[in-house]
Amino acid sequence: MKKNIFTCFLFITLTATAQRDKVELYIKKFNEIAIKEMIRTGVPASITLAQGILESQSGESELVKKSNNHFGIKCKPEWTGPRTFHNDDEKGECFRVYLTAQESYKDHSNFLRTRSHYDFLFKIDPTNYEAWANGLKKAGYATEKNYPQQLTKLIKEYQLNQYTKQALTDMINSNAASIIAIPIATVITNISTEEKEEEEEVMETTNSTIIKNISPKKISNYPNTVFIINQAKVIFVAEGTSTLAIANQQKITLSSLMEFNEFRNIEILDQDQLVYLEKKQKKGINDFHIAKIGESLHSISQLEGVRLESILLYNNLQEDFKPTVGNKIYLKPINNIQATANKK
Repeated sequence: MKKNIFTCFLFITLTATAQRDKVELYIKKFNEIAIKEMIRTGVPASITLAQGILESQSGESELVKKSNNHFGIKCKPEWTGPRTFHNDDEKGECFRVYLTAQESYKDHSNFLRTRSHYDFLFKIDPTNYEAWANGLKKAGYATEKNYPQQLTKLIKEYQLNQYTKQALTDMINSNAASIIAIPIATVITNISTEEKEEEEEVMETTNSTIIKNISPKKISNYPNTVFIINQAKVIFVAEGTSTLAIANQQKITLSSLMEFNEFRNIEILDQDQLVYLEKKQKKGINDFHIAKIGESLHSISQLEGVRLESILLYNNLQEDFKPTVGNKIYLKPINNIQATANKK
């Protein structure tokens, strides 16, 4: 009898250890992408990892093996990609298929970021994982009654909140605090006193002065809300933000966003930049713009709030023209400028 009890205890212990090893291996494999997705969209890394562990059975579920779907995301009407069918709440439900696990992680972030019934989550402190877990249940992400408790238990047991805090730190160090992703006040709250002191440290180099660990307040001179440039509504958005997320949050179509900003097949912003929410003007406030280092015709168009096609017309240029420092780029028809000058 004692031998049977010992054997049973040993089996349970070995099973628990093996399960823990699987979870830890999963976390090790995917924590970096969870951090990157938090920086890009604002979904807490701890929540992403906990959902991934739970929904995918640490990457070993049938759905993961045949479709790389780590979050149990169903097709939904808008899904045009490959699909598979799997028994879940009902028999033979349609699920999304991804080429890689990374695609699944990105789609999970976009799924939460772009749906209006999840908007309230992004007003919650990202380190408050219990509120996030309860919010996901409230918004209808899962049907299990104890879904929030399962997520919370995983986050506590495997200390997943450290990855959320790491993402916040990385956002400060790389100046990537997105006005669409995480409220700047939240990021500041999570910086230690020591890190705040480092923000003010200045390093001298042979060519210039560099501010170390610039705080979010110094990221740009633009407001962190909608503002106006040349009579057009515009926002300032951080590198790595999804254009689809911007369109959905600002309640305009993705095609309109692309048209307003003369974007071509841009899914993720590759740099911090201005993004217009309505058509830019045909003429600028100023007569011309003096090109600075690193500027393109498109960046000048965004900076001045003037349509790119108008700038090309006024300056008799092709779109691939690269201005050099000091080039005068006209923002109004030259004959209008000359007529104004003659009147003076």
